[in-house]
Amino acid sequence: MQLSRDVARRFLLGRQGLWPGRRWRGTDGTAAAMRRMGNLQLDPLQVVARAQDLALAARVIDYRQDDWATLTYERRRFFEWGGWLAVRPIEELPYYRVLMRRERTYGRMWPYMQEHGAAVEEVRRLLRKRGELSNRDFAMADRTRVHSYRGRKDSAIALYYLWRTGDAMVARRERFERVYAPAEKVAPRRFLREAADPEAEDFLLLKGVGSVGFSRLTGASQTLQRDITAREVAAWRDRKLADGELVEVRIEGLPLRHVVLAADAPAIEALAKGRIPRGWAPLETTTTEEATFVSPLDPVIGDRERTRRLFDFDYKWEVYDKVEKRKFGYYVLPILWGDRLIGRFDARFDRSSSTLVVLGLWLEDGAKAHDEAFGEALGRGMTRFARFLEAGRVDARAVAARPLRSRLAAAV
Repeated sequence: MQLSRDVARRFLLGRQGLWPGRRWRGTDGTAAAMRRMGNLQLDPLQVVARAQDLALAARVIDYRQDDWATLTYERRRFFEWGGWLAVRPIEELPYYRVLMRRERTYGRMWPYMQEHGAAVEEVRRLLRKRGELSNRDFAMADRTRVHSYRGRKDSAIALYYLWRTGDAMVARRERFERVYAPAEKVAPRRFLREAADPEAEDFLLLKGVGSVGFSRLTGASQTLQRDITAREVAAWRDRKLADGELVEVRIEGLPLRHVVLAADAPAIEALAKGRIPRGWAPLETTTTEEATFVSPLDPVIGDRERTRRLFDFDYKWEVYDKVEKRKFGYYVLPILWGDRLIGRFDARFDRSSSTLVVLGLWLEDGAKAHDEAFGEALGRGMTRFARFLEAGRVDARAVAARPLRSRLAAAV
């Protein structure tokens, strides 16, 4: 199957629910969007809003901040696990428990147990006794100091170990800090089983393909938490192609062949014929009528090289760069108009005055600043965005282009 760049872009955006417009609404719609995304990555920074809330606001009509948390920690429809803080559907837990066991037996958690075994057993007993624990429950003066990305106390390392290896789960968050409980106190019993290893590996590799849209199957060892050779990956790919679960595609502008889920082939075929795939129709406005602002950690732009080749858009999240090395700003959001990433803006939300401060706006094509259709779409997008943030005012004085500055300032 051959994909043009236009079809590839629309497929990536549409499969993830960002194009041709928002097609979910409310809390149930948020759950559907989270399942479609596959992995909702969490981040604690709240410069404008947290990355996970920005991602869902771009997909769900009337999304409210922390709706994802209600679904995860109160309704238990999702669970949080992994080194990069991902939230996933609770019914997938049996597959991930295979990875948890691998972490415990020969994965990256093994050195933690070797070095901090006594603390792990102490915290394990205390967790069973108290029912819930967070790192704040342990005073620094009473603990052994450690130097780790995961914490400064041996108790923090112990809690992290118990979580990664499946004895504990995140029961809730307080001020965005994880509060742990024994796994059986969080997840329904039917999901605490382990799937068979071959079943889990099939599921996780296929999910990986679906989550990125199309894949070259790199990073399989990380996905499966075990060493897997290129020959093994190629053999698995060939089996799935033969079984009809995967389809091979060539994509204009991208080197090498990729695979997509066979279940996604009808959507790709519809796009190639200029049609909107079944189930993709927006409930309200399209992304052409109303610009959408993309989360910095959105999976659609997670592959920087793919984004550059397919969207002609070079994006880097500069939040960890030194000030003098930033090209645009600290917390920059891409602007989606139609099926193109047309620009970006840097912003912060001043909660004391309920003001969204736009610190700068840059377009890939400067002439678009005078495009009436784009100006209207940007204004509509900012109006929805301000409502989501509960902002009473947009301060756009830093925007150089006068037509866009007035549109943004009038958004509230």
